[in-house]
Amino acid sequence: MSKVIYDVVIVGCGIVGAACAIEFARRGMRVAVVDREVVGGGATAAGMGHIVVMDDSDAQFALARYSQQLWQQLRPDLPDDVEYEQCGTIWVAADEEEMNEVHRKHDYYRNRGVPTEILDPSRLMELEPNLRDGLVGGLLVPEDGVLYPPCAARFLMERAQERGAKLKTGVSVMQVGPGQVRLSDGLEISAGIVVNATGAAAPELSPSVDIKKRKGHLVITDRYPGFLRHQLVELGYLKSAHAISSDSVAFNVQPRRTGQILIGSSRQYGTDSDEVDNNILTRMLRRAQEYMPALGSLSAIRAWTGFRAATPDKLPLIGPAPGDKTQHLAAGHEGLGITTSLGTARILADHITGSQPQIPIEPYLPSRAVKEYAHA
Repeated sequence: MSKVIYDVVIVGCGIVGAACAIEFARRGMRVAVVDREVVGGGATAAGMGHIVVMDDSDAQFALARYSQQLWQQLRPDLPDDVEYEQCGTIWVAADEEEMNEVHRKHDYYRNRGVPTEILDPSRLMELEPNLRDGLVGGLLVPEDGVLYPPCAARFLMERAQERGAKLKTGVSVMQVGPGQVRLSDGLEISAGIVVNATGAAAPELSPSVDIKKRKGHLVITDRYPGFLRHQLVELGYLKSAHAISSDSVAFNVQPRRTGQILIGSSRQYGTDSDEVDNNILTRMLRRAQEYMPALGSLSAIRAWTGFRAATPDKLPLIGPAPGDKTQHLAAGHEGLGITTSLGTARILADHITGSQPQIPIEPYLPSRAVKEYAHA
C-alpha cells in the first residue's frame, strides 16, 4: 500500500467539491480530490443549474446571495461552454394568496439589496407570452441566472489543478479515518483536513450525518429559440419543496442558451431507484402545461433523474464533522448546490484557515444537527 501526503483531501468532485478544491488551492494548500466517477457527475450533472436567491430562512438567503455575488464576480472568467446567462427568475402567482407572497418576497429582497420587480398580469404576459391567461402576476428577480453545471465544475477543477491540486477519478473511498483516506486502488492519503463533499452519498463516509436522498426528474426539449425568456417558477413550488415526506411536483422551467427548455420539477423520498418514474413524470409535465399550455406541442428529447442531498432544516452541513476534528462536511445542499457551491467553499476555507468569513458559518455547522437531534 502506497501513501501520499496532502494538506487537504476532498472526497467528491461535483460542483461543491470542485469549488472547495480551487478555494483551498488558491490559498497555497496542497490539495487532492478523489471521485469514484468523473468531474461534475452525480447531482451536478443531473441538476437544473440555477444561480438564484432563495429565502426559506435568513440563513438560506445569506448563503445563496453571497454565493450568487461570487458567481457574478467569476462570470467574466467563465468559458463559453459554462453557458452563464443572467436571464432572471419570475415567480409566478396563480391566485391572490400567492400574490401576497410576491409582495412579501419583494419586501424581503428589497430590504437586503436584491433588485426585484412586481409584475401585474399584463406585464407578466408581456415578458412571457406563452404563459396561460388568468395568472394574477409575479415577481421578477433579474439578477438570477442559469449555467451548465458539468462544465462549471470542470472549469473550477481545472483552475484548482493550475494551482497544483491533484485529481484522481474512477476510484472509490474504502475508509475514512482521522486524517486518513484509503482508496480502492490501495492508495492511502494522509491529510490534516478531509472534506466530505459527496452530496447524497455523504452518510456513507460520515454515518452520523442526517442527509436523505430526494429524487428529482427533469426533461429537456428540442431547440425553440425565444419560446422562454426567463426561469419560471410557480409560487406553489414553495409548498411542494417544503413537503418533507410526500411526493410532489411543481412548475419550474428554465431557458438554455441553445434554445432548449429544461422542465421540472419533482421531489420523491424513499426511493433509491434512478429509473424514470412515468407516473411522476406525467404529473410533472401536466403541471408544466397547466402554466404553459404550448409546452404540450414541443418535442422532448430526454428525461432523467438525480438525487438531491436533503437535510431536515433545509440548510447544508458546512464545517467540522461531529467526532472527528480532521473531517469536514460540505454537503446537504439539496436543490441549491450549484448556486451555493462557491459560498460553501469560501466560508469553509475561511473557517479552517482562521480567516474572517463574509457571512457567519454557524447556521450551517454540522454540530447544530447533533444538538437538535439530541433534544428532539
